[in-house]
Order: sequence, then structure tokens, then C-alpha cells
Amino acid sequence: MLSVALRTLRTRRVTFAGSFVALALGVALLAVMGLVLASSLDAPERRPERFAAAPVVVKGQDTLRVPTPIGDRTQKLARPRAVPAATVAELERLGAVVPDRSFAVRAAGGPGDLVGHPWSTAAFAPYEIEAGRAPRAAGEVVITGDWAEPGRSVRTDRGTVRVVGTVADRGFEHAVFYTDAQAARLSPVSVQLVVDADPADVRDAVRGSGAEVLTGSARRYAEADPDRDVEALTAMNALFGTAGGVTAFVSVFVVASTFAFAVAQRRREFGLLRTAGATPGQIRRTVFAEAALVGVLASAAGCVLGAHGAPVLVERVVDGGLAPSWFTVGDHTWPYHAAFWTGLLVALCGAVAASWRAGRTGPAQALREASADTGAMPRGRLLFGAGLLLTAVVTLGTALAGDPGDLLQRKTYVSRPMLLITAVALLAPVVVRPLTRLLAWLPARLPGAGGMLVRENAAAGVRRTASVAAPVLVTVALTGSLQGATATLDEAKAAETRERTAAAFVVTAPGGTGFDARTLDGLRAVPGAEVSATATSAVYVLEEGVALVRSEARAAGPRALAATTRLPLAAGRVADLDDGSIIVNEEWERHTVGERVRVWLGDGTEKTLRIAAVMTTGTGDNGVYVTPANAPGAAVDRVDVALADGADAGAVAAGLREAVRSAGGEVLTRDRWVAAASPGTDRTARLGFLLVLGIALLYTGISLVNTMVMATSDRVRDLAVLRLAGATRGQVLRLVGAEALTVVAVGGLLGLLVAGLNLAGMWAALDLLSAPAVLAPPWAELGVVTAACALLAVVSAVVPAALALRRRAVESAGVRE
Repeated sequence: MLSVALRTLRTRRVTFAGSFVALALGVALLAVMGLVLASSLDAPERRPERFAAAPVVVKGQDTLRVPTPIGDRTQKLARPRAVPAATVAELERLGAVVPDRSFAVRAAGGPGDLVGHPWSTAAFAPYEIEAGRAPRAAGEVVITGDWAEPGRSVRTDRGTVRVVGTVADRGFEHAVFYTDAQAARLSPVSVQLVVDADPADVRDAVRGSGAEVLTGSARRYAEADPDRDVEALTAMNALFGTAGGVTAFVSVFVVASTFAFAVAQRRREFGLLRTAGATPGQIRRTVFAEAALVGVLASAAGCVLGAHGAPVLVERVVDGGLAPSWFTVGDHTWPYHAAFWTGLLVALCGAVAASWRAGRTGPAQALREASADTGAMPRGRLLFGAGLLLTAVVTLGTALAGDPGDLLQRKTYVSRPMLLITAVALLAPVVVRPLTRLLAWLPARLPGAGGMLVRENAAAGVRRTASVAAPVLVTVALTGSLQGATATLDEAKAAETRERTAAAFVVTAPGGTGFDARTLDGLRAVPGAEVSATATSAVYVLEEGVALVRSEARAAGPRALAATTRLPLAAGRVADLDDGSIIVNEEWERHTVGERVRVWLGDGTEKTLRIAAVMTTGTGDNGVYVTPANAPGAAVDRVDVALADGADAGAVAAGLREAVRSAGGEVLTRDRWVAAASPGTDRTARLGFLLVLGIALLYTGISLVNTMVMATSDRVRDLAVLRLAGATRGQVLRLVGAEALTVVAVGGLLGLLVAGLNLAGMWAALDLLSAPAVLAPPWAELGVVTAACALLAVVSAVVPAALALRRRAVESAGVRE
């Protein structure tokens, strides 16, 4: 069997080269994704940066801890508590105490992520003056880097300051250092301190206060975003886990389809072997040996490609900001094993499954079927495809009836198309012939035989048409489903924001900070403006006795809130909100108006509040609403402004801008605010999603070319017969190109069917959740990928055909390959 397999590999070079390419690329993709995923499992230990030279850091309570029957549940507090004054007094008796403060600063010509600190904390990094001197007056600052020279005046959202010194940029922040007194005025609340004392004495002094003592490497938890490396790796895991799942599906799907097509091309050979006396078992063993040879070689080549491709991919994702700068490919072996054995298994399964029917077919029947596909749909494939389709429909109905919100989750709308793609691909031979006849109905009635030949060739070669259409189906279905799902969800969220915003203007605080009382008074004093000042906070609730759930909250006065916001209420009234109540949404375990719920506020204070109103679930971003009394420490960061009757919008806008001029802030019209608040602007998420889709589509594009070359090379004899019948070389090539376009159209329509079914499920889920259900099919993207598929298909069909037609027609008609 091995010698026969080797001779077959030599004689059918194109067919086996196509199988080799498909498998090698599939294994390479699996290896690349596995290597990147394995490398993202562990983060290097991060050392302190801002507090590298600090003796001891005392951090106020920033964690909510709630006991449950299965242990304590914890959540980060939205508003960490300051170290109690009595504890600070105890610490001052032990040694020098330096309060730390951090606040956002926006400066003309400066980096976009400037952060302000007291100058006394600069020594803990340590920062050292490179040029100039330390700040001494309220209007003086020292900056990191060289974006402004000493002596230069800089306009900031905190007022105009003069740069009197610079320190070296240490790479972890862009800082502006004020005098300690000015920093205290700009940021009155300090939630952490640096203490120059013995750590054991400090721990004794803070015992029972809820404060945390940080020493050694734990000092990094006092810095901004201490878990950014872990969070970055978590994001990487999610990104490449999704990419790996999509890639695994696409590669397995394409490889199995390619191997099945390669075996189906050889039905005439199987018929001749059966006529010569070969048993079904001998045919199967021959095909198995061929698949094993190709599988081993291609899988090994794929692993080598993956080893070289993974560093290139990592370099790209680091440059694109999708991964931390330190991220590299680690030394892992299991991804190679997983990719190699997966590729070999898929090759063997694809070849053996396709050859099973050939082995069972009688000699005469096999020779008859070699010219035209009759009975191209085995019963097992029909049952399996119908079962998958039924599973997709049932799971969709179950999700809509039970938890429609699950259909809006990324893991769901990324995975669901795979089930439908597989089902439709398996059932494709059932619809290929009628769909092909429908597409070619008009061309077949035009003068000449070209349209009729296109229709009959595509309809007669059901297996060939279905196999070539498979990569197009995957390409169009993934593009329509994934891009359409994100666009539909983004449109729904934007529509929610638009419907909820009744204000004419929205004023936002600078750098995510809050407005001071003077600025708020100035905004309220603008003639014709009805002002609703709101603050960002959080509320925590224990659900089912064991899950501590955090909900984003906005604190607002009920009367002003009702004037500027249209909440999507399912029950209750906004006017009923008071200091003893809360507005929740239907996602909460308890969401009946009048019911009382035990919650923890943003600073960890426990309270029992009455439910005043209940909002619909929507797209999942409705959060909750409380009064300012239930958002301790939360600064007003947004002001919604409605126009009083008869007020002039231009005059109100001018008054608002004047009111926030000294404190900073931006005055946006309703439309500009909706556009700014709408999703889809997260560059990292967008790049990550395009990476997932791009890798899959690149592979399917290559597979389309590969399959088209295989299919065209198998038709050399058919093309030669057309030449002997009188067709010119140009007519034959036009016929081949038209057939390629027809097959692309078939795959495209099937892909649109899959994408339409997925988007219809999301539309129904949005409707059930009382969210704006606006379908947003990505027509532009679908047009681009379909055109690309058409171009690739035509070129990869016409070029091999043109090369084959260079031989004499009589020779080609007598030579199989």
C-alpha cells in the first residue's frame, strides 16, 4: 500500500500539493495561536515604579469584603477610603508622613496622559532634577521628559503654570509635579501615605483601621493600574483564545473539505481499481496511507512555519498596542504537539471519511459517477448536517426564551456562526444544483452556448461546486456574522444613548475628574439652562447569597434627572427616587418596585434601599441610579443641560463654556455627546477583532485559490474536449471564468444565509430585551470580501486553464493529468 501511495503522490502532484498546502497552513495557524496563547498565560513579576524608593506605603481601604456561606466575596471599591485621621496622627508620631495625590492634567502641547503629583512624592521613584529647580510657588511645576523647557508658560485645564524644572522620563508615567500645597488644593482627598518608619510599628499603628501596609514588591499596588500586566494578559488570553477558536474551526473545516474533495476527484481511479479486482479495504488502506504521508509531512511543515510566524504576529500585536511592550513568544512545546496531531488527525479523518463511500461503490457505478455526480449527498452527511442545523435552531430558540442577553455576548456571537457554517456546508450539495440553475437561468437563455454550459457544468459537478464554494461560504459568513454582530450591537447601544439623552448639551469634566462647587454654581447660574449634575459611582449587591455583583451607578437629583434623561423604565417612576431608594434594572435578581434590597455603596457602606423604579435590560449597560447621598466621595463628572422654555441654544452654550473656562471641561451638543459616547471607538478592541477576522479570511482566501487550482487541474481533459468540439481558446477561458464566478455566487449566497440567520437571532434578542433593534449588515465589507473571492477564484481558475490549453487538445484529451 505504501508503494502504491508513493506512486500516486507522484502522478497526482497538483491534487496532493493542494492538500499539502491547505494542511500545512492550517497547522501553522494552529501552532501560531497556540504559541501566543501559551506565552500569555504568565506575566513577569512587576516591580514598584513610583514607590520604588518609598520606605512604607499605607493605603486606605479599597476592597469590599462580604462573607458568604462559601467564603468571603471581594470587589474593588469605586471610592477607596482615606486613611482615618486618627491613624494618620498615630503614624506621624512614628516618622515623616507624606500624603500622595494623583490627578489628571491636560496641557497644551503635552502628552495626553499627564498626571499631577505633589513634589514631595518625586523622591520615592526616585526622580532627580535634570534642569532647572523644584517648584516653590503655586504656579510653578516640574515635568517629566522634554516636551516643555524650563521657563516656558503652559496653559492647562488647571490654570496656566510655568515650568521651572524637568526630570528624566522613567517610562511608566508622564508626570507634572506641583508644590504640596497646590496639589492639595487641586486634589483635596488623599487615600494613601508614605511613612518613613519601621514596617512593624506601622502595622501596629493601622491595625483595625481597614488600611493596608505595603512594603517590598507589594508597593506596586499603591501605583496607578497595578494590575495592568495581568489585565493585559487576560485581554491577550481572551483575544487569542477567540482567534484560536475561530482559526481552529476554519482550518479544520477547510482541511477536511480539501481532503474530501481530493479523494472525490479520484472516483474514476477507484472505479478502475475496483474493476481490476481491488477490494474496498485495499482502496481504503491506500487512501489512508496517502493521507498519512501527506499529513505527517504537511503537519511538520506547518509546525516549522508556525515557529517562524508566531514572533512576527507578536511583533505586530505589540506595535498595534494589543499586547504589553515586554510580551514575547515563550519556549513552549505543547502548541506544536497540539497543532501537529490535530492536523494529522484531520487529514486522516477527512480522507478516510471521503473514501468510505468510494470503497463501498461497485466498479460499474464508480465509473459511471466519475463523469457526473449522482447521489452526491450521502445519507450520513444529510443526517449530520440536518442535526447540526436543528441544533442551531433549537439552541437559538432556547436562548431567546431563557436568556436573550447571552446572544449579545462576544463568545456567543463568535461561536454560533461556526455551527451554522458547518451545517450549511454539509447540506450544500442539496441546494447547489437548484441554486446554480437559478443563478444561471438568465445567462442560459442568452444567445450562444456559454450560459448553458456554465449552468450544466456547475450543476453536474455538485461535489466540485460545493467544495470550491466552501471557502467562499466561510469567508462571507464570518465577515457578515462577526462584523454584522458588532455593528448591530454598536448601533443598538448608540440608539439607546440617543433615546435616553433628552439634554440639549452635555458638559464633561476634564480628564475624568470632577467639577468643583464653584464651577457647578456657575453652570446652574446660566440663564435658560436646566442643569442635572451627575457623578459616577458603583453599587454592590449579593445575589443568590454567594455572588457579589458590581453595578455601575450614576448619582443624580431625581427632579433634574427627569428633565434631562429619558430612562427606559419597565416599572416605577424616576420622581420616586430619594435618599432611601434606588433605580435598578431587570438584570438584578430582585427587581420589583417597592422591594427592599441590601446593597453596599461605592465606599463600602452597607445600606438597605427601596426599589423606586426598574429599567429594562437593554444591551446590558443600563446600570443603576441613586441620589448623591448614596454616592459618598463621588465628584460630579458630567452635567446634562436642558433648555428652559424660550431659551436660546446659542446663548446657553456660550454661557456654559464661560462657566467651565477656568476649571476646564468640554461642552458638547446632544448629537456630539451621543457620537462620543457611542461604542466602536476602542482602537484596541477593534484591532483585536480585525486580527481574528483577518487571520481567518486570509487563510480561507488562500484555501480558495488552492481549491480552485485543484478543481481546474482536474478538468484538463474536459477543456480539451471543448477545444476539439470547436471552441476557441478565449471561449474556453471565458467559460472557466464564468463557472468560477457562478461558484463564488453560490458560496456567497450561502454565506449571506448564515450571516442573516445569525443577525436575525441577535435582532430578536435585542427586541426581547427592549433595546433598539436595528440590523446593521456590513454591506461594504461583504462587498469587498466577495469581490476579493471572485477575483481570486477567476484568476486561480483561468491561469491553470490557460497553461493547460497550451498543450495540444488531442494530447490533453488522452492524458488524465
